[in-house]
Formats: sequence, C-alpha cells, structure tokens
Amino acid sequence: MPNYLCGVLKDNHGRIVNYLRLAVTDRCNLRCFYCMPEKGNNWLARTELLSWEEMLRLCRLTIGMGVNKIRITGGEPFVRKGIMPFLSDLSGIKGLDNLTITTNGVVTAPLVPELKKIGIKAVNLSLDTLDRARFQAITHRDEFDKVIETMHALISNGIDVKINAVVMDGKNTQDIPALVALTKELPVSVRFIEEMPFNGGGQHYQTLVWDHMQILQTIKESYPEIAKIPDPLYSTSYNYKIPGHKGDVGIIAAYTRSFCGTCNRIRLTPQGILKTCLYDNGGTDFKHIIRSGADDAILSSAIVTALSAKAIDGHEAERTTYSSGAHQSMAMIGG
Repeated sequence: MPNYLCGVLKDNHGRIVNYLRLAVTDRCNLRCFYCMPEKGNNWLARTELLSWEEMLRLCRLTIGMGVNKIRITGGEPFVRKGIMPFLSDLSGIKGLDNLTITTNGVVTAPLVPELKKIGIKAVNLSLDTLDRARFQAITHRDEFDKVIETMHALISNGIDVKINAVVMDGKNTQDIPALVALTKELPVSVRFIEEMPFNGGGQHYQTLVWDHMQILQTIKESYPEIAKIPDPLYSTSYNYKIPGHKGDVGIIAAYTRSFCGTCNRIRLTPQGILKTCLYDNGGTDFKHIIRSGADDAILSSAIVTALSAKAIDGHEAERTTYSSGAHQSMAMIGG
C-alpha cells in the first residue's frame, strides 16, 4: 500500500512521489498535429475545469503530503485568464521548492519579467523546428518569431530554458543538427522527445522509427564528440554534452518508456482527473470529490487510494486500461 508519513508520499511500489504535473487548461493557440486532432478539440466549458481556488487547494494538500515540485502545463497555460495571480499564489505555498512551466511561447515573452519576479526559475519551451515553414506545417499557425522572442527573453532574464522538440518521421528530423547547434552559444538544454500517440486519434505510425537510439545516432553523425553526462535523480531524459558548448542535449524515451521504473510523478488534468501515469486511460475525479463537499482528510485518502493502483510502468498502464488504439489528446491530458 502507498503511504505518506512526515511529508513523504509513496506509491504501491515503494517509490517516492514528489512531483505534480498540473494542467490548467485544455485550450491552446497552436494546433500541433501530434497533440490534438487536426480540427482541434471540443473545448471544455469553464464549469468543467477546476477553478483556480480548487487547484490551489489540491496543490496545498499534495505539498503537505510530500510534493515539492509542480510543473504547470496545458494546453497552453498562458491562454487561461488569471494564470499570473494563480502562479503568484502557488509560488508562495510553503514546502514548494520547484515551480516550473511548460509553454509554447506564443504569448509568453511579455510575461517573462513578471515570471522571474514570481520566482519561476525554469521553463520548458516547445519548439520542434527552427524552420518557419516547417513550424507552420506542424503547428498550423505562423507564430515562429514569437516563440524565438520568448526563448531569448527567458535567457536574458536568467531563467533556465529547456527546449522540447518532438521528433517526427518525415516532419522535422532534418532539424535535429540545427537544434543541437543552439547549445553551442546558448545556455539551453535541447531535449528531443520520442513521438507519442496522444493526438486524440489512433496511432499514426505502426512502429516508431525515431526512437531514442536513432535520435542519438543522428546527433553523433554531426557531433561525434558528444559525450554522456550523469542523469539527475528521476530524470526522464538521457543527457549528453558536446565539448565547448554552453548548453546540453537530452533525449526522452517517451514512447519506449525506458525511464518509467523510477517514476515520481502524478498528473492532474484540467477537469480534475488525477492520473498516476500518462498512459493510464483512467483516473480519479477530484473535481467531483471536491464539489461533493469533501474535507481534506477525504481528499488525502483519495490520493493514497489512487496511488495504491499505480502501474509499475507505462507499458503495464497501457495494457491495463486501453482496449482500443485510440488515446486522448495530449491537450486534454496535460503535456
């Protein structure tokens, strides 16, 4: 059974759970084909979303149980009104050591100074290509310049930047060397992510051509001197450094799921579903529990109960919960 004692929360496999990924909205101002259906999602009504107050309550509760890192995701977090006051309130909760954000950068640049003031020290920026035409083909929007502006604003304000690039066969693989080249003069971590089948439809490939080994081999063709560096505790990426480069490179085996065994994460979707695994099609409806009048003791018990059924890895979760090839879109789950 999972347990928490003195601020340490564990799952049924004895693994410490100290990281919450909180999706604050399902809406997005891009239409990346790997994240949602081509025509977009049917957006949730405001009443179907957790309110800011409900999210803060759940964050305070999980922090009290041992969570010390929260990542804000979406959808695109900055399209939801009220996000900045929420971040300010969240950052002030005692026990939260690490508050980070994942954004596509389209509307983020003007907010960067305030993010720094709030205490945001790290941001993951989604950027799958450095070519404007390919950017528009992937996202169905012409917003490349705004994303680059956000990247430079983050760097100039001293906020750590991780660039997340999903590697897609026939779409952006030619961008791998150019993205790696960013690390030469910029203090950024460029992280290549295996493509996952979370666009709201069936899988759009039979086998994954661009797994982490193929990505690494492609990088080595341009940078044969690239060297492995130690991976931080709970890292989802295999990390590398090119001598003389200011930044570094990571490869996330998101589809092959080779990092799952040390999972320390839980996810909360915009509609309040607590998911113990990205590949789990189920979850616990905390919005319903909260709106039924539950006190914190009931909520805490529900979190412990959810963790009592956490899969050992993504493969087990997928086998257990998916009866068809269709997955939810990433925008609905939380990136």
